[in-house]
Amino acid sequence: MNDGAAIIPELDELESEIIALFVRVADMLNLPRSVGEIYGLLFISTDPLCLDDCRVRLNISKGSTSQGLKILRSFGAIRAVYIPGDRKDYYVAETSLRKIAAGFAKEQIQPHVASGEDRLLRIRELLDDCESGNKAELTEKVELLENWQYRAGKTLPLLLKLIGK
Repeated sequence: MNDGAAIIPELDELESEIIALFVRVADMLNLPRSVGEIYGLLFISTDPLCLDDCRVRLNISKGSTSQGLKILRSFGAIRAVYIPGDRKDYYVAETSLRKIAAGFAKEQIQPHVASGEDRLLRIRELLDDCESGNKAELTEKVELLENWQYRAGKTLPLLLKLIGK
C-alpha cells in the first residue's frame, strides 16, 4: 500500500553521532539546535538534500528547517546546488572551516562590534552629563570599555584576514 511517497530512512548511529556533535557546536555558538542538526545532516550526507529531506530525516518543523537553512546560508556554511529537472533548492555542506568561520564572524560578530561603537558614543555622552560624585571611577570604566571596543575593532579584521575572508 505505497502511496508513491519515498521511504525516508531513519538516521543511523553514525549520522546521529555526527549530528549530535554539530548540535553541541551550535549550542556553544548560541545558535538554534536546528542549525546544528541540519548542518550535521548535510555534512554527513553523500547527496544534496532539500528542505523537505532535512525536515523529514530530522523530524523537525518546516519553520525550524527553513530558519536553520537560512542561518546556515547567511554565513556560508551551506550552499545551494542545482539538480537538473527539479525546482526545489538542494543544499550541501561547506567543508572549509576557514570559509565557515569567516562567514560566521562576518554575520554574527562584526555587527555586534559595529553596534558597540554607537552604544559607547551614547555612554560617553551620558557620562559627560553625569554629575555623580564618583565620576572619576565611572570615567575609568568607560575608558576601559572604549579600549575593549578599539581592540575588538582592530582584532576582528585581522582575524578575518587570517581565516581567509
